[in-house]
Amino acid sequence: WNPTMTDRPASQERTFRALNGWLVLLGVVAYWAAVITYLVRLSDVAPLDRHPDIALATVIIGGVVSVLGTITTLCGFFIVNPNMSRVLVLFGRYRGTVRSDGFYWTNPFTMKHEISLRVHNLSSETIKVNDLGGNPIEIGAVVVWQVRDTAQARFDVEDYFQYVDVQIETAIRHLAKTHPYDENVSDVDVPSLRGDTAETAEELKVELQERLARAGLAVLDARISHLAYAQEIASAML
Repeated sequence: WNPTMTDRPASQERTFRALNGWLVLLGVVAYWAAVITYLVRLSDVAPLDRHPDIALATVIIGGVVSVLGTITTLCGFFIVNPNMSRVLVLFGRYRGTVRSDGFYWTNPFTMKHEISLRVHNLSSETIKVNDLGGNPIEIGAVVVWQVRDTAQARFDVEDYFQYVDVQIETAIRHLAKTHPYDENVSDVDVPSLRGDTAETAEELKVELQERLARAGLAVLDARISHLAYAQEIASAML
């Protein structure tokens, strides 16, 4: 730990109101209709044979500017699908998050990061760890989680999917080490992993929520999916 370093405050999601994409697209179409109409009228009123160099240069420059402007404008369109979101970053600064599904437009230079708001169901790998009594056991869990704050999920951790995997394994190991496998194998008055499933599941959920809060994630459910003595002692213990 470096005493000169200070903890960065957690990011906080804020709503961004993007423009309706259909209105902007209609504006682009209307612009090109006006450009084509102007060129047609220009050719009728001021034929190119009067001032060919000036007229040709005007048409070329106007065409290039119009095409580049249109391409740049088109880069500002984006779609938000149901139960998805877009985190908008402009020149390194967080602008906000669009959660409502639809067709939108924003500054073409804005980076639009997609983050799912759907519920994720993760089954952890079965790990081997010693319980409170020092007995080697195999344990795994199923965790249901969802992104709560898109800004935290995007900016406060490197990869929130990997972050979830690591924190789930850490929480399972801590739970197993602080509880006995069965009530009959320990004199300590704490809930057993095998007998008090509802209580240990709630404890696992609370600990996971504390660990995943930094990433802006919400734990909806957490339950032990696999629990058994390790193979080397299973026959003796049972």
